[in-house]
Amino acid sequence: MIVTSALVAVLLGGCGHHADKTAAAAPRFEPPPSPSAAAPPASPTPTPSRSATTKPSAGAQPKLLPRPGNPAGHATIPAAARPVDTSHPTHTIGHGTPAGCTSAAVVKAVAQGGIITFDCGPAPVTIAMTATAKVRNTASSVVLDGGGRVTLSGGGKHRILYLNTCDKAQTFTTSHCNDQATPRLTVQNMAFADGNSTGLTTDGGGGGAIFDRGGRLRVINSRFTGNRCDSTGPDLGGAAIRALDQSQDLPVYVVNSTFTGGVCSNGSGLSSIQVSWTVLNSVFKDNAAIGHGANPAKAGTPGGGSGGAIYLDGDDFTLTLDGTLIEDNRAKEGGGAIFFVSNDRTGSLRIRNSRLSHNPSATFETDGLPGIFFLGRSHSESGSTLKH
Repeated sequence: MIVTSALVAVLLGGCGHHADKTAAAAPRFEPPPSPSAAAPPASPTPTPSRSATTKPSAGAQPKLLPRPGNPAGHATIPAAARPVDTSHPTHTIGHGTPAGCTSAAVVKAVAQGGIITFDCGPAPVTIAMTATAKVRNTASSVVLDGGGRVTLSGGGKHRILYLNTCDKAQTFTTSHCNDQATPRLTVQNMAFADGNSTGLTTDGGGGGAIFDRGGRLRVINSRFTGNRCDSTGPDLGGAAIRALDQSQDLPVYVVNSTFTGGVCSNGSGLSSIQVSWTVLNSVFKDNAAIGHGANPAKAGTPGGGSGGAIYLDGDDFTLTLDGTLIEDNRAKEGGGAIFFVSNDRTGSLRIRNSRLSHNPSATFETDGLPGIFFLGRSHSESGSTLKH
């Protein structure tokens, strides 16, 4: 854990828990306005991915959610981070109208596993989740593909999606659950809104939209809006996504995705312990770390308040940002954009062809890295803009 002070920019200690060059195809989202007036012009709408999409009635014109991600980002997408072909789904939720697209149907399909698509009609639909969809540890993989039309909403009351290879309630666990290769969870062409994990304490809580411990997680062409987790706590985070452990220490891939309006004690976009991340062509905007007292908590405070967009703690892990915009996030303590602490100083931060701006840190950040608190082995920035 990290001792912090409003007058100290570099902390003296910490602790924690333990080529293929082809670009990925993206879904047919309607292009939004450019995420920043200073960003380069948007690239053309990408070719649709092979997804099982809604079958509209004759003459109906399909509509799509706004396209997520950074249209000005041009990072190469590795094969391991490309969308799954969902043209032959295991389960299809709905029968051509919104009526069949329910929380119960999502919960049931996720528990059964496999490739899950939606047939909810030609227009975008929001499914109000009245319970958390939980991945069973018997599944080898779960793929959720919304075809660019489906939003899962926690309604400000529920966590939306949960995977935990060390949770015995999800059928079984193994002696090596922290490094278990399956289940593999992929969410693509989806939106996740108003998830809330406040008060949930399993494995430290967090993860208002998605909580993932073990297996593998990938997030592709997806949007996270208005998600929440607990407002205080020294090492609790992930209003959108909380990740603990990944098989073989392979990275979580986040590709062509957008995180806005998240609020949590720490890391209101992404939060993890001992997990590496590769974030490509994505956007983090207007997220806030609202805890108070940093990590460990200062005397008389509940702790938290670091990493407005991203909060990473642990030992040997990496964060790679490429083609990504991080803008207008804030932290009540340190790292308005990114809080990165490698306790044994072996972790590395790489920022390429990205823009970080207007991410205020209220009490501390690293000299020369506006909006970032970094403690690790090395950091590098190439082709990027970092400014207050």
